[in-house]
Amino acid sequence: MKLRVKVLKWEAGLPVAMLRNETANEIGVKANDRISISTDGKKFTTIVDVVGNLVKKNEIAVSSEIMHILKLKSKQNVDITIAPRAKSLEFIKEKLNGTGLTQKQINEIIKDVVNNSLSSPEIALFISGMYKHGMSMKETIFLIKAIMESGEKLNLKNKNIADKHSIGGIAGNRTTPLVVSICAAAGLIMPKTSSRAITSAAGTADVIESIAQVDFSMKQIKKIIHNTGACMVWGGGLGMVPADSKIIQVEKILKVDPESQLLASIMSKKLAIGSRYILIDIPYGKSAKVSKRKALELKKKFEFLGGHFRKKLKCVLTDGSQPIGNGIGPVLELIDTIKILDPEQKGPKDLQEKSLFLCGELLELSGKAKKGKGRELAETILYSGKAYKKFKDIIKAQKGEIKDLSPGKFQKNILAPRSGKIKEIDNKKINLLARIAGCPGYKKAGLYLHVLKNNKVKKRDKLLTIYTESKARLNDAVKSYKGLKPISIK
Repeated sequence: MKLRVKVLKWEAGLPVAMLRNETANEIGVKANDRISISTDGKKFTTIVDVVGNLVKKNEIAVSSEIMHILKLKSKQNVDITIAPRAKSLEFIKEKLNGTGLTQKQINEIIKDVVNNSLSSPEIALFISGMYKHGMSMKETIFLIKAIMESGEKLNLKNKNIADKHSIGGIAGNRTTPLVVSICAAAGLIMPKTSSRAITSAAGTADVIESIAQVDFSMKQIKKIIHNTGACMVWGGGLGMVPADSKIIQVEKILKVDPESQLLASIMSKKLAIGSRYILIDIPYGKSAKVSKRKALELKKKFEFLGGHFRKKLKCVLTDGSQPIGNGIGPVLELIDTIKILDPEQKGPKDLQEKSLFLCGELLELSGKAKKGKGRELAETILYSGKAYKKFKDIIKAQKGEIKDLSPGKFQKNILAPRSGKIKEIDNKKINLLARIAGCPGYKKAGLYLHVLKNNKVKKRDKLLTIYTESKARLNDAVKSYKGLKPISIK
C-alpha cells in the first residue's frame, strides 16, 4: 500500500510509525506490530502505533528517527507492507538453547538489529542467550566482526592512531580528557569516540558537552583530527557500530552486560576507528564492575583478541575500590580535569596519578617513549602546559570554549554523623545518588567528595556536597543519601 508521509516533528527515542485505524485494518496490522517502509530502493522495519484522527487514511506519520534513516520528506509517497518474521529469530533461539553460532548466523542477527527487524524484546532474548550461556572466543570474534561491519569506519590511514578505554563502573574517574590531551600533545593521533552515561553519573561525551559540541559528522571529525590530532566526541551519532548502540540500549533496561558483548563492544569500536595501539583499563574491586579474578580473565581475553586482530593491545588492572577524583557529574568532573591540566591550579591527586600512569603505558606501548620513561614524558607534557593547550585546541575545534564553570545552584553538605575512619565509599551507590541529583541530564548536577577511603574524620566534617538544579531534586537526593548510605564510617 502506498501512503503519504506526514511529519509530526517528534522524537520517540526509537523508530516508530503511526497509522489511522482504518488504514491499519486494511493492511492487517495492530498496535505494536511491525511494518516495512520502502522508498528509493531502501527499506526499514519499524513498530507501528494505531491512532485516531491524528493521521489521515492515506497518510503515515513517522518519528524523526525514521525521517533521518530513510531521508524522507513531508508528503513523500512510500510503500507499506507487513514486515516478515526475522529469520535471525531462529538463530537467537539456538543461542537460548546453548548452541554455538556461526559467523553467518551472527551476521544475520546483527543485520536484523541494525535494520530494526528485531524488536527490543527480541534483542533482549539474544542478550539473555549470551548472558546465560556465554560465547566461545570464536563466537566473540564473529560478533566483533559483525558489529564492526555494521557501520561506517573512520579510515584515517595513520600509523600513530591510539586509544584508551575503561570498562567503566567507577564514579568520577574522568581520565579520558587528560589522557587524550597529554598523548595528543606527544604526537599520537587520538580519535576518541565516547559513550554517554549508561549507569554512571557521566560519560566522557556528557562531560565534554558541558563546554563543547560532541555530535559531528564523519567529515567534520576528520577535519577536527586533522587540525588538532585528536577529538572527544559522542560515538552514537557517527553511524559507527550502530548495532552495538542498539544492543546497549536494551542492556541498559535489562541491567545486564554479558562478557562477550562487553568484549565485542569495545573491540569493534577500536577497530572501526583504526586504532593501532590500544590500552584497556580494567578497574576492579568490591563495588566495581568486576572482581580481581574476573579482571584477570578479561585481561587474558582482551589481549588474545588484540593479537588476533594484529593490534598492539595492553590491559592494565587498576584499583576500583572507590571513586576517583572529587567531582561526580559532568561539570564537576570537568572542573577536576581543568584543575589538573592548568599548571596554575591543583586538582585531585588520585585522578592525576591514574591519568599519568595510563599515559605512560600508552606512550610506551606506541613507542613514543622508551620502556620505563613514559610516565616521565607524560609529566613533562602536563607540567609544561602543553597538554592544557592541546585540550583548549580540541575544545575550540569542537565549537566550544572553556568558560566559567560552576555546579548547580541548590546544594547541601552531608556531614559525618560521628568521628572515625572512612571504611568504604560505594561506587554503585555514589553513581546512583548522582543520578538522583539529576546527572547526566542536568550538566551542573552531581556530587563533590571531600573524603577518601581510610581518611580520618571528626563529627560534622563534610563528607560530600550534593548539587542540583532544583529544590525538589535536592530534597530527593538528601533523602536518598540517608537510605543508600554510600559512605560508611568505622
